Amino acid sequence: MKQPCYLSDMGIICAAGNSAGEVLQALSDGGDYLVSREGFGVSESQMLGLCEGELPDIPLSETRWQTRNNQLALAALNQIRPSVDRFIERYGAHRIGVVIGTSTSGISEGEQAIRQWVQESKIPSAYDYKMQEMGAPADFVATLLKTDGPVYGISTACSSGAKALATARRLIRAGVCDAVIAGGVDSICRLTVQGFNSLEAVSTEVCNPFSANRKGINIGEGGALFVVSNEPEGAELCGVGEGSDAHHISAPDPTGQGAAGSMLEALKDAGLTAADIDYVNLHGTATALNDQMEAVAVHQVCGAETPCSSTKPFTGHTLGAAGAIEAAICWLLTAKQSNVLPVHKWDGVPDPDLPPVNLVDTRNESAVPKQYVLSNSFAFGGNNISLIFGRVT
Repeated sequence: MKQPCYLSDMGIICAAGNSAGEVLQALSDGGDYLVSREGFGVSESQMLGLCEGELPDIPLSETRWQTRNNQLALAALNQIRPSVDRFIERYGAHRIGVVIGTSTSGISEGEQAIRQWVQESKIPSAYDYKMQEMGAPADFVATLLKTDGPVYGISTACSSGAKALATARRLIRAGVCDAVIAGGVDSICRLTVQGFNSLEAVSTEVCNPFSANRKGINIGEGGALFVVSNEPEGAELCGVGEGSDAHHISAPDPTGQGAAGSMLEALKDAGLTAADIDYVNLHGTATALNDQMEAVAVHQVCGAETPCSSTKPFTGHTLGAAGAIEAAICWLLTAKQSNVLPVHKWDGVPDPDLPPVNLVDTRNESAVPKQYVLSNSFAFGGNNISLIFGRVT
């Protein structure tokens, strides 16, 4: 009998809102949350998912901690701080781990430092190379909380945040930790925007997943952190399916085999069938190849009736944080027992070359809260993961 594992509490910040309540409202009202901005090193304005509210100040004095990435992590952490403190008091700091996924870390601060070095031949005194280490967000949270359990970062591109949750479950089941602060955080930077632009993968309009008119992704930023434990509260992390099909360094396997394999493995791990899944949060990037592959995989595993939606038109593609933010959306459906599914925001023009999937139209509601929901995160190099969340009864 596998030991159950739960996401006891959750904090979130993204373009769609600065709290769980704000994000849940945004997903049901179908409003506009992405913004057009210049200044990211490309020739035209970009549609971006920015966190434009005031972020908390970093309470640690060392230069290495002073990054926007850590501010986003702190904004999410502050929302769950009472739960975190309760677990630390109950089990001791040595039994609390921290695992956080990211792909940019403090690279934005690194960009600013290099710019000054080019212009003035000196590095700014406020810069420390440790800012942009991939383990920096996890180190920051552990240092702030004064925990002594395992601390490390995960960077598998767009699946990083979801893989942090899977790792947290393993640490708890192995008896290494009694609770783990886990999730993902990524701040926007010029390197990311220019990099995806060079791949011809970005859209200057709001992304349009699964549409015949889709033109690419919108880069976003944000974070979501969870308290992962074996105490039955919040939502259960019922199933995890991971794979690394290594089809191509950046392009997904068009057959969808890797993605379908992750979904099937998650179902097997949870002891469920596809008929048990009430909703699928699609990776849904709005690129031609990803949507084609995911439509094939979802249709193969779940058929054409299971409600699905991509929430990236609300948040942007938050890269290393995406898997955690989309897990947080699924957490809201199960832990908060919402009967409103996230709207699939698009132009309503289906691509005739894609197998049919049941995209949620405006305010698709049912009287029964969702029992099981699945979230997909598919990354460069075939670093795929599917997570299944269940309502705690």
